[in-house]
Amino acid sequence: MKLDDVTKEFVLEHGRYCSVVTFKWWQIVFYSLVACFLLFVLAYRWDVALCLVTLYVSFWYFSAAFFRGLAVFVSFTGRGERKISATQIQELKDEDLPIYTILIPLYKEANIADKIITHIDRLDYPKDKLDVKLLLEQDDQATVNVVKDSVLPEYYEVIVVPDFLPKTKPRACNFGLKHAKGEYCVIFDAEDRPEPDQLKKAVILFRQLPENYACIQAKLNYYNPRQNLLTRWFTIEYSTTFDLLLPGMELMNIPIPLGGTSNHFRTGSLRKIGGWDPFNVTEDCDLGIRIYSKGYRTCMLDSTTWEEANSKVWNWIRQRSRWIKGFFQTHLTHMRYPIRTLRDLGPWGLFGFYMSVGASSFMMVINVIYWLAGGLYLLLLAHGLFHGQTILGMITNSIQDNYDGFQILGRHFKAWPLLYLGTDQDQFWSLVSITFFTIGCVLILANFLFVFSHCLACLKRKYYYLLPFALLMPFYWVLISIGAWKGLIQLFTNPYYWEKTVHGLSKKEEAPDCVKDP
Repeated sequence: MKLDDVTKEFVLEHGRYCSVVTFKWWQIVFYSLVACFLLFVLAYRWDVALCLVTLYVSFWYFSAAFFRGLAVFVSFTGRGERKISATQIQELKDEDLPIYTILIPLYKEANIADKIITHIDRLDYPKDKLDVKLLLEQDDQATVNVVKDSVLPEYYEVIVVPDFLPKTKPRACNFGLKHAKGEYCVIFDAEDRPEPDQLKKAVILFRQLPENYACIQAKLNYYNPRQNLLTRWFTIEYSTTFDLLLPGMELMNIPIPLGGTSNHFRTGSLRKIGGWDPFNVTEDCDLGIRIYSKGYRTCMLDSTTWEEANSKVWNWIRQRSRWIKGFFQTHLTHMRYPIRTLRDLGPWGLFGFYMSVGASSFMMVINVIYWLAGGLYLLLLAHGLFHGQTILGMITNSIQDNYDGFQILGRHFKAWPLLYLGTDQDQFWSLVSITFFTIGCVLILANFLFVFSHCLACLKRKYYYLLPFALLMPFYWVLISIGAWKGLIQLFTNPYYWEKTVHGLSKKEEAPDCVKDP
């Protein structure tokens, strides 16, 4: 693959953190040995193997769910994000403000490219101290033409990124970083509507924080939650993530996987870290981990950037598949050298990284399997109850009327016994029943934690009208799992491919209406 000079520089100087290679040779050997071992055990005693693997997977599945629930609880009951008062903003003098670089990557955004100029102009910041970089792709002539036809203020600079692979947002951002003039810099996407005082809040907070705070993450939310059921779910998820989960992770002092926009940086620190991995399709998550590993820290800012919630299911799945593929890339990249990563992150930081990135991604993949297995168990349980069995009888294998269960293709399936009381019982069915019962319990507990977290997020945002939809979030997780499988497959087939999200599907233009109760 032929690389441009900026990308080549990142690969040469930061190859350890670069996803240009998805798997190192030892990772291929390790995962191959694990797969061979599982196949051998399955061939020898597949029922025992199924039970042991399920117990192992269930442990990590519930651990990841509990970890997220703990972060949400810590945030909800603790300090959470940093707040800047209106008085502090009023005391700022324009002449004391630094130059602020705004990076805006645009690719196939011809339909909304002109709108970002309007939203940047609404920022309450001296225009002579703004340094706005519009990052365009050479092969996207439609967007280039729209920008050329627009009357740009003098503080705008158009940077056309040369037509090389990989064609990703982080690669474009690295070109912008090369030309950044500001003491601080921030990324905004084409559809973003940042709150007008966000830059001033970031400046105040940076000046309050120690120098090792390299990044401030503003909160993200959506201006079109009422468009359909999907946008309601998406809004609930983002409210949970940015209002509770990430602030909780900051309070727990673990690496924070950044959001894809409204990341404010000390420009000098960002350059020392190396900028963004051009091969990672969730460069934000990866950069958040690298910030922590280099000894820097991230904090959350109580300021919201409003975005457009994806309202089309397939468009949403494509976007989600890219996110989860990038999470897998980040996990694999940082676990190439586990001892070194342990040294850089520390035991607690490594645990937080594994829970928030690796285990979280795995949980998204396994979720649909657990739903299918849990649903099957419930059907078998209901079938037994319908045919006159009792819960106690099923637990102890005191089966009435020689009930053989539900027959499929000549095999009899049943949801018991849940306790193996001796050799007079069928050990095979006991193991299978325990396996399915474990899956069912994990699903119930994990989804309770998630639903409860989502309800807390709705309460914190005062999105009371979304509370009924928060109760339906387990169905949203099925969609996430579908996207996760798509991303996992693409990790092997097309790891650097950027699944472009189509924007401009909502007719709603402004943010404030979305915070009003019906």
